[in-house]
Amino acid sequence: MKSQNTIPRRRRAVSPVIATVILVAVAITVAVAVSYWMGGISSQYTQFEKVEIQTAICTLDPNGNWQIVVKLKNSGSKSSTITNVFVNDAEVTVYDADAPMAAVATITTNLNKIYDPYSITSGDVGQLTIWIGADYLTLSSGTTVNLKIHSAGGMDYIKLVHLI
Repeated sequence: MKSQNTIPRRRRAVSPVIATVILVAVAITVAVAVSYWMGGISSQYTQFEKVEIQTAICTLDPNGNWQIVVKLKNSGSKSSTITNVFVNDAEVTVYDADAPMAAVATITTNLNKIYDPYSITSGDVGQLTIWIGADYLTLSSGTTVNLKIHSAGGMDYIKLVHLI
C-alpha cells in the first residue's frame, strides 16, 4: 500500500533561475511605473518664476526727464506678475502713465498694477518704461540708481542704472 503523502517525483516546481527572472522583470516594471507617476506629481510642485532684467537703457528727453526702458525675460517655468517698481528703494509714485508727469519730483511708470497686472508668461519677453522727472531733487545726471522690480510671487529683481 502506498502512502498518500508521497509526492510523485515527476512533478517539479519552476526553476529558481526562471523565478528570479520573473521577479526582476516585475520589480523593474513597477519601478518604471512609480517613477513616471512621481515625475508627474513633482512637476506640479516644482514650477518657479525667474525674471531676468536683460537691459535697462536710460535716455534723456528734450524736457530733461530720464526715461528708463527695461527689457524683462521670464526664464522660469511659471508665469510672473510684476506688481511694484522701486527706484532707490522708494516705490514709484504714479502708475499707468503714458509719458512723464508734469508734476515736479515724480517718478512714473507705464505699469498698471490695479486693473491690468503686468504678467509675463514662461519664456516670454516684456518691456517696462519708467520716467524720472527732471526736477526730482535727489537725482542728477551721472547718478546710478537702484532699480527694483517686485513680483506677485515675492521675488525682487534688481538692476543698477546709470542716468545720462
